[in-house]
Amino acid sequence: MDLKIFENLATEKTEIEQFLAAPDAFSDPDFAAKSRRLAEIEKILNLKSSIDQHEKLLAETRELTNDPELGSLAQADVETYTAKLAEETAALEELLLPHDPADDKPIIMEIRAGAGGDEASLFAGELYRMYVRYAERHGLKVELMSESPNEAGGMKEVIVRLTGEKPYGQLKFEGGVHRVQRVPVTESQGRIHTSTATVAVLPEAEETDLEIKPEDLRIDIYRSGGHGGQGVNTTDSAVRITHLPTGLVVAMQDERSQQQNRVKAMLVLRSRLIERQKQEEMKAASNARKSLIGSGDRSEKIRTYNFPQDRITDHRIHFSRSNVSAAMDGDIDDLIHNLTLAERENHQNA
Repeated sequence: MDLKIFENLATEKTEIEQFLAAPDAFSDPDFAAKSRRLAEIEKILNLKSSIDQHEKLLAETRELTNDPELGSLAQADVETYTAKLAEETAALEELLLPHDPADDKPIIMEIRAGAGGDEASLFAGELYRMYVRYAERHGLKVELMSESPNEAGGMKEVIVRLTGEKPYGQLKFEGGVHRVQRVPVTESQGRIHTSTATVAVLPEAEETDLEIKPEDLRIDIYRSGGHGGQGVNTTDSAVRITHLPTGLVVAMQDERSQQQNRVKAMLVLRSRLIERQKQEEMKAASNARKSLIGSGDRSEKIRTYNFPQDRITDHRIHFSRSNVSAAMDGDIDDLIHNLTLAERENHQNA
């Protein structure tokens, strides 16, 4: 590896530390981004320091392998240090690869029941709980923005916001159609049904990312219904925003305040518009630039959860594994890891 990379990172680290040490740094718009970048650099430099230390230990230990008394012990240490170095070097190479600038962004995740009636709604609810549990395992914070439950106990639609370390980087491959195959609880004859739910994963857009003209919006205010707690239905607090040029509609009613619902609706609308723009750019791009994230088309089947066979299959990378129940409890790290590796290979071969 080029040592100049680490010299440059050390210089950048010093500059960021000086910036963060300033009395008014916390009020600077770049504070959060700089803090994240500092953590990234420290992780890289600490790993490089550990590699250097293990390389030194490995060289010293190899000299002892011919010692009549210490040879066998030294050889065992050589094997340990060699394995550790391989592991650390691979991790460092991964950290040094260019990454999507959107990886650090919070995400808006929308989960909707697809084909399959009540069973599809139950599955959508299970996917929601799967991602909540995944988030808990990985230190991501989940904010429920909107939900529309059905009488069967599932979800017709649920929208959440996830924040923390690289939310989009962790979950960007989850967008598309998820298919479940199993015997529904309502099925008396034991027949296997196939149902679907769609997932959209949108990097959160900031106001500066996209200008939305006021004249392009129609904003309707109405009385909330359903969830929200005592008093939510007594005022006209629900907000529905229609983006006239595209026909996109976002409705929010879970907050008591009209202003809070309006802010949430605009956040979702802006993120959807940015995603729509990205999809159009990808459709116009050459095949070499296409990726595993795909076009974002919600008709694109990405994964099947087969309960009778206890098998999950991700169709984009032809990866299968067992233990569906563990996955539904948030254990999807292997799926995300293999998708990330495949995406990296795609970019390297493009």
